[in-house]
Amino acid sequence: MKNGKRHLVVVAGGAGFVGSHLCDALLADGAHVICIDNLLTGRKQNVRHLEREPRFDLIETDIIDPIPQRISRSGKGKIDFVYNLACAASPPHYQADPEHTMMTSVLGSRNLLRLSERTGARFLLASTSEVYGDPEAHPQRETYWGNVNSIGPRACYDEGKRAAEALTFDFARAGRADVRVARIFNTYGPRMAADDGRVVSNVVTQAVSGRDITVYGDGSQTRSFCYVDDLVRGLMALMRHDGPLPGPVNLGNPNEMTVSELVELVLEMTGSASAVVRRPLPVDDPRRRRPDITRAKELLGWAPSTDLRTGLKATIAWFAAEHERSKARSGVRPAFAMTEAARV
Repeated sequence: MKNGKRHLVVVAGGAGFVGSHLCDALLADGAHVICIDNLLTGRKQNVRHLEREPRFDLIETDIIDPIPQRISRSGKGKIDFVYNLACAASPPHYQADPEHTMMTSVLGSRNLLRLSERTGARFLLASTSEVYGDPEAHPQRETYWGNVNSIGPRACYDEGKRAAEALTFDFARAGRADVRVARIFNTYGPRMAADDGRVVSNVVTQAVSGRDITVYGDGSQTRSFCYVDDLVRGLMALMRHDGPLPGPVNLGNPNEMTVSELVELVLEMTGSASAVVRRPLPVDDPRRRRPDITRAKELLGWAPSTDLRTGLKATIAWFAAEHERSKARSGVRPAFAMTEAARV
């Protein structure tokens, strides 16, 4: 809300992990939110707590298809902002239907950009650090063009997002839309899908259930983990930035750690007795990943503030509760108990 005006905001992919947290934050800020999601990887349970919220509408649709007219003619006023978070973001999900993944990034972005053009709304594309591929530059700055295998099994997502960025800036150069592009690095927190195949959800769910923890490769590959609340704050700051932008903006946590270090920390915090098993490293899996967030700091005054232990405590507690609920009907006692380190 600005100057007493309630913003009308479209969030594509709003029932997903990050999208649902963004919807929560926008509503808390006084906005009216139209959430659109095809529910392929998004889940109704992520937004079920918003069912009775009069300023929240959930429309089940696929952004590959033409955007329903009722969105731009909702009778709720002019659309102010369009966030495009609609795309499967984990390898098992986006590789399950690579054509749909590519079309979501390209056709879906075009449809939402055209919606923004028609309504005069500002548009934000949620891009990804995957546009840097397996980077030869470290840390990754927005000026780095990347090292992407354009025909590999991850290309449907990597190249789809690169194409979406190109299309977004083409609309900007043509004066057709006011645009923002966020390159999102590894994000974690409550509402992650247990089967999404990303390292935090994999390690935490396996520790919670007492199963073996899978480490791909030797565990020396690095990631930089940003808590979801910090990311959402960055997305909103980028969308609302009124000054000129030099291009995409990295949003992520610059604190880098190895996968093996993450596993050790999760085992310590959960008290899990899970064993570690190793599997071959997936094709084109990045060896190092750490954002340079100088641009976000200087332009937006943004930097992550949640330390990893605090974020993991909330994430572990959420997955533990999910695990207990899934076992309740069968009467199976969970093979997990949070240690004091995870509780405090």
